Amino acid sequence: MTQSGSPISAADVAKVAHLARLDIDDAQVEHFTEQLAKVMVHFGDIDALDLSGVEPMTQPYPLVNVMREDVEQPTLDTDEVLASAPAAEERRFRVPPIVGTEG
Repeated sequence: MTQSGSPISAADVAKVAHLARLDIDDAQVEHFTEQLAKVMVHFGDIDALDLSGVEPMTQPYPLVNVMREDVEQPTLDTDEVLASAPAAEERRFRVPPIVGTEG
């Protein structure tokens, strides 16, 4: 708790906003401070619950793998694709160099 009794101060919010590279004004700092204080009070309510008989978990629902099988599919012909490219070299797209050039 901060000296004012709030679980978070405007200085804390301003510091986090600065670290996150967020450009927020004083009115927004106050607004977010009030909102975050309410959230943190709610966390306190949760911490006060007796959860000694509750088994820890990482997911509320069982995970189900939703990925499809890795099956080879028809693809575009390399020569056909490279024929429509502005420039190709050694069966690859030719692109202008960008690393190490003076700009």
